Amino acid sequence: MNSMNLKGTKLQLKVWNYLKKIPKGKVKTYLEVAKAIGKPKAFRAVANAVGKNPYPTKIPCHRVIRSDGSLGGYSGKGGIQQKRRLLRSEKVFIK
Repeated sequence: MNSMNLKGTKLQLKVWNYLKKIPKGKVKTYLEVAKAIGKPKAFRAVANAVGKNPYPTKIPCHRVIRSDGSLGGYSGKGGIQQKRRLLRSEKVFIK
């Protein structure tokens, strides 16, 4: 589970490990991630965990968007514009 020597809370580790399973070219919402890890009411905590991703180039947090279909945030280098570029490179186009 901790192949990158990840350090975080139990929730963060669950979220980060789930993010690694989202296939290239697909997106999930924060709510979908929360439900998938068994914490359906914790979508805000999931969003915080996504934002604290220590390895945005290895753990694809750019594949998580808001329930309204908008991009949400991106804490990796390059910010929201980089998130948009990464998604476009995977043939995903978000408003």
